Amino acid sequence: MYIDFDTLSPNQAYHLMTQTIIPRPVAWVLTANETSGYNLAPFSFFNAICSNPPLVMFSAGKKPDGTPKDTRYNLGQNKQLVIHIPSVDQAEDVTETARTLDYGDSELYKIQHPLVNEPGWDLPRLEKAPVAMLAELTDLHEVGPNKQAIFYCEIKALYVRDDLVEQDEKGRTRVDAAKMQPLARLGGGEYASFGEVFKLNRPA
Repeated sequence: MYIDFDTLSPNQAYHLMTQTIIPRPVAWVLTANETSGYNLAPFSFFNAICSNPPLVMFSAGKKPDGTPKDTRYNLGQNKQLVIHIPSVDQAEDVTETARTLDYGDSELYKIQHPLVNEPGWDLPRLEKAPVAMLAELTDLHEVGPNKQAIFYCEIKALYVRDDLVEQDEKGRTRVDAAKMQPLARLGGGEYASFGEVFKLNRPA
């Protein structure tokens, strides 16, 4: 099947992209609300883009009523954020935090995840998430007629659960992906877990 994207509505394009650009990692983003409390929301248009400096990106559309999502509003007030990589067993909680709420209503009250503070960082992280990136917004671009926001964030520190970390034969830090079991996003309401993990030697 050949599909000309010029013939598609934005909604049709979205559904085809999310069903074919798979699997996608999930950024579970915590930001500080302007008054009090925290916002927690998942984004699957997310990936690493550079290691020097260590940059990641994610993008966000708008709420159904056309107003900016709370994550975008919060990052306009405070550039700090914590990007978690959820595990498969957190899939239901991730889905719950995708719910559209009034500004200031925290998703954390619904999933009741304990928070942990890290030294030298204003925002807490989710205690049960296997990976957390303490990051700062460095740039924001808007694209398209609906002004989709693309956030560029620099990782300042990284938390990885202790049992996932080991040293390889070259003394490098290795994170056990199979044990981590990161949640992967597919299309529609579908998610995926890890299947077989295999390794290939890279050509010289």
